[in-house]
Amino acid sequence: MIPNDLKYAKSHEWAKIEGDVATIGITQFAQEQLGDLTFVDLPKAGATLTAGTEMGSVESVKAASELYAPVSGTVTEVNAALENAPESVNQDPYGAGWMLKVKLSAVPADLLDAAAYADVCAAEAH
Repeated sequence: MIPNDLKYAKSHEWAKIEGDVATIGITQFAQEQLGDLTFVDLPKAGATLTAGTEMGSVESVKAASELYAPVSGTVTEVNAALENAPESVNQDPYGAGWMLKVKLSAVPADLLDAAAYADVCAAEAH
């Protein structure tokens, strides 16, 4: 289940780019690897993200893991619902489990389409 209308980072974050705004989250593959999320730490609105650098972290029953920005820009909105319901990321990673909205300043050329991201997941699953 890898939506075709998104772009993907090799670090398993997705970005839905609409005009100059990107909605960001983690992929189905990432949340399956992490297990049940217990905590999500995200930047505040107004924070500046640089593609490829750390933008927050998630904690699960298995491990803690850093999140990396798939795009560059300024955080305009944070999904506040995740503070009390981090499991939304597990239940609906491409919908209710979105994490950030960002006003874009740059979109890296190396973001992957769905087919290329599927190859990354297949390689890591072995």
